[in-house]
Amino acid sequence: MNINVARNTELLILLIFVSVCGTAPLNGRIVGGEDAPPGYWPWQVSVQLRGNHFCGGSLINKEWVMSAAHCFSGLQGENPNKVSRNVAKIILHPNYDSETYDNDIALLRLSSPVRFTDYIRPVCLAASGSVFNNGTDSWVTGWGAVKEGVALPFPQTLQEVEVPVVGNRQCNCLNGVGTVTDNMICAGVLAGGKDSCQGDSGGPMVSKQGSVWVQSGIVSFGFGCARPNLPGVYSRVSRYQSWIKSRIPYNDFVFDIIQN
Repeated sequence: MNINVARNTELLILLIFVSVCGTAPLNGRIVGGEDAPPGYWPWQVSVQLRGNHFCGGSLINKEWVMSAAHCFSGLQGENPNKVSRNVAKIILHPNYDSETYDNDIALLRLSSPVRFTDYIRPVCLAASGSVFNNGTDSWVTGWGAVKEGVALPFPQTLQEVEVPVVGNRQCNCLNGVGTVTDNMICAGVLAGGKDSCQGDSGGPMVSKQGSVWVQSGIVSFGFGCARPNLPGVYSRVSRYQSWIKSRIPYNDFVFDIIQN
């Protein structure tokens, strides 16, 4: 795939309700969630093609968005707080596996930088070596389906849902041995009812460390949505610190090491 192909498409990035690293001044795929108040998740991105949302993403600095590789592997080619940008460049992880979803991460370069406000801010990224133990409180946000096969209804307000981390060993047993690699992290309520879903792919999973929000995962895949004993699977951000730094020419983003 030509990573510059998006220059000639109508692929847009919308930063909505979204707004420096990991701080949300207005903060006091989603199933079982609720409407997110404006400004609560200022790094949340909607990736759109010809005006239609198809994946989420997270703002990591003024010019780059992080998302899931599977959102773009086959791609050729009203809110007062939103801004729109064309995508100038798409970079997929070179070892992304479309069958297993291993290394499901992509970087999108915006056509021009955004200006940070209370509604538009970058998220901090989990550094290499970060640990998110079983039960770590996490939040996932997006505009995906609210049930399997049920799209988010009008006015399509950004949704938020709280889900705990599920350890990789347990997640592998539940989802099928070998399904979850070290490049992945799982989260979900084992009783079911809360999860990411179709349309949330590429969006962030974050945990709060003191007063700062740190992105631990990228919505990747799952078996259905919010089914009991089938936690969602996310790309583990901390595994990609070196790759992200190697692809972005200037390092004006922050990696925080987490030890729960």
